[in-house]
Amino acid sequence: MANTDSTIQIRSSVKKGVATIKCLVSHPMETGMRKDKKGKLIPAKFIQKLSCEHAGNVVLDADLNGTVSANPYIKFKFSGATKGDTIKVNWVDNKGDSDAVEVEIPTKRRKK
Repeated sequence: MANTDSTIQIRSSVKKGVATIKCLVSHPMETGMRKDKKGKLIPAKFIQKLSCEHAGNVVLDADLNGTVSANPYIKFKFSGATKGDTIKVNWVDNKGDSDAVEVEIPTKRRKK
């Protein structure tokens, strides 16, 4: 996965003009209904918006909520991509925190 300094890790590929994007977002996704060890409610903290742009067009616009598990994995496809294009993925949570990352597709795989 790419971008180790971001909360968003992306792998992507392009085949016959169709891009496959795989995103792993590091985020607690708290519902606000769980309690800590002392019995106090853990405040809600979850991603509300996740989007992806390609060539100035929004190709994914997702509204999320507290029912999504921690560290959500999102996979989607869109057409019209070519090797060397860039995509920008970003999210905003209910507390106003956010992150964004821009990568070239297809993403390069790290050598072991």
